[in-house]
Amino acid sequence: MTSSEDFPTPDPNAADLAEIERELPLIEAEVLLLDAQIAVLTSDGGPSDLDWQRLRRAQRRMLREARTLLAIKPTGQAA
Repeated sequence: MTSSEDFPTPDPNAADLAEIERELPLIEAEVLLLDAQIAVLTSDGGPSDLDWQRLRRAQRRMLREARTLLAIKPTGQAA
């Protein structure tokens, strides 16, 4: 028989949670970008000007958040 000590717990530790919280703005921006992409791809009669504007705004936000995250990422830490 194996004991529960043989397997690591799947729960995140404090460092994992801190990393997730640090990356949360980028994750949220990526979700908004995905929503905008879906709206463009599934709109009836083709995407409207508002759909394209929403997509460009979401792309800019995602890039801004990615730059911010990379700027504060400690050196020597793998991506």
